[in-house]
Amino acid sequence: MAIEFHITAKPKLKHPVLVEGFPGLGLVGTISASYLIEKLKMEPLGYITGDQFPPLAAVHNHRPLYPARMYFSTKYDLIVFISEFVIPIGAVNELSEKIYEFAKREKVARIVSLGGIAIKGEQDEVYSIASLPELSKELEKIPSVKMIKEGATSGVTGVLLARGAVDGFPVISLLAESHEGYMDPKAAAMVLEVLKGMLKVDFDTKALENEAKLIDTKVKDVMGKAKAAHTEYKKVSDSSSLGPMYG
Repeated sequence: MAIEFHITAKPKLKHPVLVEGFPGLGLVGTISASYLIEKLKMEPLGYITGDQFPPLAAVHNHRPLYPARMYFSTKYDLIVFISEFVIPIGAVNELSEKIYEFAKREKVARIVSLGGIAIKGEQDEVYSIASLPELSKELEKIPSVKMIKEGATSGVTGVLLARGAVDGFPVISLLAESHEGYMDPKAAAMVLEVLKGMLKVDFDTKALENEAKLIDTKVKDVMGKAKAAHTEYKKVSDSSSLGPMYG
């Protein structure tokens, strides 16, 4: 079974911004997306499944959910994709293509990817990469944002940026300086402050570090179970005559 988008709602959106928050350095993407969904009171749009995704359910407020989900807000003309497990390397290209196809089909105005970058100083910078020169000029006007001139970015974000650059589709990556090895709510607050200005919405990010203790517990638990489940299934599949379940 390939990666599939299961749409459970049909909201009337105009030209929504699509925000992607997947796990990475400091879990910035997942924390940011989770906080955004909560603060803007976003509604479920659907969920994502794939044969390389870990077999588990995330449980929030007593309710089991698929760990890769989609949300929407008609009020803010916004879509958010969130994942509570690290996207397997073998699924990155297909998932990126599915997101890109979805964005084109739903007439998305731009894709904004949220993530972290290894801290270099006092943790006060948000870096950015854009698929189009005009987007870069727009971002250069934001005092707290520094554009990346040389380097590389990987995963779903990297594939979407490259595809957007070729096709002329607007894709932006926002990367806050983040600590390695643990969740970094401060970094999440930094990217959300930039995103607030881009979306022209207002919500409090000061409470993020306090609320991050709850987010920390929820996300770490889900991601820990995802890793354990993947390892266990890998062991079973490696010893099976049917061949590997995961690449």
